[in-house]
Order: sequence, then structure tokens, then C-alpha cells
Amino acid sequence: MTSMGKTRRMMSVGLIGAALALTLAAPARAGATPAAALDGRTAETGATAIGWHLTPTGTDARFRGLAAVDRRTAWAAGSKGTVLRTTDGGRSWRNVSPPGAAELEFRDVEAFDARRAVVLAIGEGEASRVLRTEDGGATWTEAFRNTDPRAFYDCMTFFDRRHGLAMSDPVDGKYRILSTRDGGRSWKVLPNAGMPDALPGEAGFAASGQCLVSAGPRDVWLATGGGATARVLHSADRGLTWTATVAPIPAGDPARGVFGLAFRDRAHGIAVGGDYRKDQPSPRAAAVTGDGGRTWRASATPPPAYRSGVAWLPHSGNAALAVGPTGTDLTTDGGRTWRTVDTGSYDTVDCTRDGSCWASGEKGRIARLTGR
Repeated sequence: MTSMGKTRRMMSVGLIGAALALTLAAPARAGATPAAALDGRTAETGATAIGWHLTPTGTDARFRGLAAVDRRTAWAAGSKGTVLRTTDGGRSWRNVSPPGAAELEFRDVEAFDARRAVVLAIGEGEASRVLRTEDGGATWTEAFRNTDPRAFYDCMTFFDRRHGLAMSDPVDGKYRILSTRDGGRSWKVLPNAGMPDALPGEAGFAASGQCLVSAGPRDVWLATGGGATARVLHSADRGLTWTATVAPIPAGDPARGVFGLAFRDRAHGIAVGGDYRKDQPSPRAAAVTGDGGRTWRASATPPPAYRSGVAWLPHSGNAALAVGPTGTDLTTDGGRTWRTVDTGSYDTVDCTRDGSCWASGEKGRIARLTGR
């Protein structure tokens, strides 16, 4: 291992250790404001400190799309056609929004490095679009514009720098899958013969950019809600054929279902969601799988409220963060039990291989998890 690799590994291990110490120090009572709060403040846990450090973005856009590349580079995509990029660890953000995009709602961004990124705009008909940049956002190219008024694209994911998918709410009773083989430069609709029928009222949630996620070169999962049951669909062949499994997360209403997924490998995954309405409880807001999504188990101690985003901490094996409008929760046992460690509002979270974690949400909030 190179000295740089050792340094990054030590950073990641230190951050994980801080997170583990924090969960032991935080209060267990749901909804309590923890003494070790992360919302822009530093929490002392013995010799270890950890905190969500809010970064200055200079905008009030809501960022539901987040792509963390490494500890220095991250992209965020949000309302009013806003795209931001940092290359200095969040100390400053550059507005790299596509020209003329103010009417678009960006809900997902996938970034390959500091220069190349793909953003997804949601909405009915032509409001759903995919744009790509190869020069850090200096210029953008429209790679796809939806012309079917029945389609509404929600999320996208990439297996590698070339192969990726985007998903639309059901059209003709089945989810529509869009595919790229050239890094997002061009897209085509895949045949739907291998897609199971959607449930009545079922759809995806464009809440965090995590309703479509992948792990490895071919496996991809799709989160659903709005139907009689919440489901997770899985494909092992890059979206050609799918199987559907019920997830034990609140359903039976257009506001309920699975909102976010995270897989640390092709077997171990976490689903989060619930009911996004502020006045409605979400008693079963998380579930876990150890067999690639063939079966799901409700978390024994779930987050206390609706959660829209989730991410595994790098190199941890069993630690992950879940975020939502009412707080951040931490698990250290693979999603079986969760403990609230922050009450700040975030919509999505993303972690990188070199040991950094980022979160973003309403009112221009973008934060980086820090520990020392």
C-alpha cells in the first residue's frame, strides 16, 4: 500500500471510530436533541470529536442530489436548476448551473471526478432531462429529453464510468428504464419484457437520488412506494430482467414507501423511508437485507421518523448513516438498530472510499462529516 493509501485508510478508520464513539454518547430517546449534536457543531466524545460541518453555499436551493467523489471533491444538484461543485473539501462552492436551467428541478447527480458529471431533472414529459459536463460545469450538453408525457424520471445510477441507468415511474403498467453505455452521452429505453407489473398507484420517490442504486458491475435495485406494499426490485443484468420483493416499510398511501437504498456490496443493503408528511408517524422507517434483496427484515430499532437518504460509512462493514428532515441516525450493526445523533434537516447523504461523508438538503444546506 502506498503512503497516500495508508493516509486515506487511517482517515477513514479515524472517522469510523469517531462515529462509533458518538453513538455510545448520544441519547437513545427518539427526537431528543443529542448532547453530541452534529448540526454544524463539533461533538466531543472523550478524545474524539465528530461533527456535521455546514459549508457556505451562497444559495437557498434544496439539494436532493449529491455525488461525493472524494474528501476534496463533491457535486450537489437541486431546485431552480442549481448545480454546485467543490474541489477544496467544501470550503468554497462554485455555481456551475447549466445556462437556462432555472425552471428545472435537479434531483440526482452522478459524478466521475472533478470534471465529469451527469445530472437528472425530474418532471412530466420534457421536464425530465439528463445533462452532462466534461469540463467541471463550464459547459453542459443535453444528453436526453423525455418526449413521452406519460413518463416521469426519478433517479439514476452508474455501474462504472460508461454504463448507467435511469428510471421512470410506470408507463403502460411497468417501470421504464433508460440505459447508457457511453458515460451518459447518449441514452435509450430498454425493453420492458423482463420488468414485473407495477402495483396500482406505485411509483418511485425523487427525494434523495437513491431510489435507483447499484453495486458491482451488473446489480441494480429500484425502490418503490405509493402502492399497497412497499417493494424493492432487483436486476442482476443491468436492468434487462427484474424481480420484486416486499419491504417491511410503511405503505398503502401515496406518501409512503421506500425512499432510499444503499448497498455496500451485492448482498448487504439498507432501505429507508416511511411517510414523508410531517404530521404522520413512520414506525418502521428502515429494513435490511443480507441476500441481495431477495428478503428484507425490519430493523429491530429503526430511526424514529421518516428517512430519505442512507449511506454506508467507508471501510466500516457495519456502520451507516440515515438522514431525513428531522435528523441523522447511525447504525453500527448493519442497519438492525439505529440511534439518533443529530436533529438537523438533510435529504441525502453520500460517503467516499477515502473516508469522507457529505449530506445535503433544504435551504442550501451542504455539510461534511468531520472527525479528529
